Amino acid sequence: MEVAMRRVTLTLQPIDSFTIPSADGYQVYGALLSAVDEVASDVSERIHDSQLGSLHNSGLLGTFRGSDRKHHKRVDPSEEYRLSLGVTDPVNQDVFEALADAFVFGGDSLNLSEGTMRVRDFASSNVTHRELLENAAATVNDRPDAFNIKVQFQTPTCINESGEITTMFPHRGAVFQSLLRKWNATIPTECNDELELGMTRADFEANLIEKPDAGTYETHSILVNRSEDGSPILAQGFTGSCTYKFKDASKAVRNAVTALAQFSEYSGVGSSVARGCGAVEVKIHS
Repeated sequence: MEVAMRRVTLTLQPIDSFTIPSADGYQVYGALLSAVDEVASDVSERIHDSQLGSLHNSGLLGTFRGSDRKHHKRVDPSEEYRLSLGVTDPVNQDVFEALADAFVFGGDSLNLSEGTMRVRDFASSNVTHRELLENAAATVNDRPDAFNIKVQFQTPTCINESGEITTMFPHRGAVFQSLLRKWNATIPTECNDELELGMTRADFEANLIEKPDAGTYETHSILVNRSEDGSPILAQGFTGSCTYKFKDASKAVRNAVTALAQFSEYSGVGSSVARGCGAVEVKIHS
């Protein structure tokens, strides 16, 4: 039986107003590890050590106040904030179980450096790679050949192109090649022959056109880790909205690209997804 990927959405409300970094994913990641560590220390350690990224963490999404402190923002106790978490690797289902234990059974708060966020709601959904492919096929059948996939890059998206060089633009090849690597790395081993997508970057570049919304496009340099001496490790990325449109693409290509786009909401796009990078929202329309 194929194990499902999981997506958890926490609705959070601060007890009072306090400041957090403008790119809050790294701090939220630390708070998540601490919460999981209290109920399953071995799982917390594995999340921290995982190279693939056992967890996709969106960071806090919502409306913030300004702050006099440079590179910081302030949470508003009259607002609610959303935190989306994804677990895509079938061998890491205990990560989902630890999150449920921490925030449903073990407590009702997320403790950040400067204050506490109360958990108002915990919702989860699940899907398998096979179901994503089936859903994508149904979506393609219901639409004209040249339909659009709109991706909102909600948090800085950092895609490694070569070594430590990251792309600063939502290029179709970079975005979907990144998702393809994540997809093929997380499908159950016993399903490789059925579910592996044998596409290349050239396929994405030849069959898609990207149309970024210039009014929303921004570039960022954000904290994703710290070295042993405590100095910051930064990553470069982008946010904004981009529409991807098919051009003379076969049905097989349209099916695969649509499945990868839907998969991105569980996996995140690019690197450092556990530390708040690469959170996206996808809408498909004619």
